[in-house]
Amino acid sequence: MSNLERDPVEVLAGDDVVVADAGVEILEPREVPLGGPRAMTVRRTLPQRRRSLIGGWCFVDHYGPDDVSLTGGMQVPPHPHTGLQTVSWLFEGEIDHRDSVGSHALVRPGELNLMTAGRGISHSEVSTPGTQRLHGVQLWVALPSASREVDPFFEHHVPAPAPLGDATVRTFVGALAGSGTAATVFSPLVGAELDVPAGTRVTVPLDPAFEHGVLVDAGEVTVAGAAVPVAHLAYLCPGRDAVEVEAGDAGPARLLLLGGEPMGEEIVMWWNFIGRSHEDVVAARAEWQRDVIDGEDPDGRFGTVRGYDGGALPAPALPTVRLKPRG
Repeated sequence: MSNLERDPVEVLAGDDVVVADAGVEILEPREVPLGGPRAMTVRRTLPQRRRSLIGGWCFVDHYGPDDVSLTGGMQVPPHPHTGLQTVSWLFEGEIDHRDSVGSHALVRPGELNLMTAGRGISHSEVSTPGTQRLHGVQLWVALPSASREVDPFFEHHVPAPAPLGDATVRTFVGALAGSGTAATVFSPLVGAELDVPAGTRVTVPLDPAFEHGVLVDAGEVTVAGAAVPVAHLAYLCPGRDAVEVEAGDAGPARLLLLGGEPMGEEIVMWWNFIGRSHEDVVAARAEWQRDVIDGEDPDGRFGTVRGYDGGALPAPALPTVRLKPRG
């Protein structure tokens, strides 16, 4: 998914991080409308002013359940990415994905679409005509410096569910509790959906070398004894080998576990580009505008998204100050 803010900044302000009694940081979401008057609104918990990364995870947008007849669904024209991977994961609905390396795939619930931008890619995302409700997450992973210029490519994986106590785990990146995929990653990562029955407590094993985030999609949830509201992200620092997650009696809970080894690098993230300097982002934006929007080199760095009926998305104006590395 593109970051469609009209005036994006290099690091979103967000709300202050709340430190719970259990030593869990609770990151509050910020609502961001994606586009025009019938814009679909997402809840963004990463990046924030005080926390830009959880391992390599650098962007967490959580949306829905949305009535597509009211919001218009997802209508994202071709747009560019550099220096990252997009991780698309749905709970409801269906999205048509096309990209400049020739991929055409559907994003469906419980199925992973992973797009590695590397040195540059463009893609479009449109909810299908049969979709009535749209509900899911769009995640980005920052590529480490050694890998951020790789050639772009696309993968599709379907993780098998596995039991974890009374809960069910679907691990779409890395491995957890017997569930996992062969999705390509460039730094140690884990990403998993956990479905926890009402009134159930489950102990989730963790890699102590990882920092972790727990995003609550539905239900009354406590993480390590701290209450985490829906659409909020609980941050856990490295050093834990397990965490207890509990669903309240009112109904089942669904959450995402995201984790990875701390990157140890600073990044510059603005609009849909990730680089290491202000100049990286300026150059990528200039190429997108010149080659694609102005049509000077459709076969250049970002290529062409074939089969999309419409024009590409122009880049916003850059801020008047230098973009600062964060990490």
